[in-house]
Amino acid sequence: MSEIPIPNDVHRVPADAERINLFTAADVASILKEKNWLAGEANEIQAAWCARAATFLGPQVADRAALADLLGLIFEYDAQALLQATESHAVMSRYAARDALRQLALLLLDGAPLTSERFSDILMHLKQALDIRGRELFHPLRLALAGRAGGGELDRVILLLDEAAAAGFAVPPKTARERILEFCSALD
Repeated sequence: MSEIPIPNDVHRVPADAERINLFTAADVASILKEKNWLAGEANEIQAAWCARAATFLGPQVADRAALADLLGLIFEYDAQALLQATESHAVMSRYAARDALRQLALLLLDGAPLTSERFSDILMHLKQALDIRGRELFHPLRLALAGRAGGGELDRVILLLDEAAAAGFAVPPKTARERILEFCSALD
């Protein structure tokens, strides 16, 4: 009996396949307790936020340490220290990085919560107003709001900020508005 050849790419996961989420709200709450960002048991609002965080961040990470790392971006933010990193200098030296941040700051000044819809509107506005796309637009925004330049998983971090700030955690995260103001003031 002859063997049927198996193509080399048979084990490759299609690019559009949904990622598996290995984490629950309880996992998020457990990490928050370990880091002292959550005191005691989560109340109803905090539990709902933990569920949303698990849904948003869980599929983006492979293990608990990576989930804790993304949650750390929400609860720990220091623009001054952030801007001292070499990676930050590289991002800020890109074409129109400061222009993108100035425009973002103006759009966030009103203090309205940063929702998915609002974030989408802001991105559309920035693309049109500045005529930039890709890394030139997204990396400075992610650096200023999420505390790291990188991929789309950071957009999910950004979308969790304002809800986390309003949830009453032991260590309240800074809102998107607070972060952009702190970042811009630390620039000069």
